[in-house]
Amino acid sequence: MQDMDALKTHALELAEEYRRLGGTRLAKMDDDIIETRLWDEEPYMAAEFWREQVEVLDDRAQAEVVSHLKSLNS
Repeated sequence: MQDMDALKTHALELAEEYRRLGGTRLAKMDDDIIETRLWDEEPYMAAEFWREQVEVLDDRAQAEVVSHLKSLNS
């Protein structure tokens, strides 16, 4: 259980840093599928952060990060 808490904490930190850098991705959650949508160009630093810190994660860890982003449904 401790590993799950650490994953959630790290995922939240990644999502917050991405947003702080001006990231504009939105979470799209449909049934058990969690993905992001990006319509507008985002700042270079946010895009680089996403590529270097989030895209390298396994699917489960990426989904945790995405779950902390603003949702399309919000």
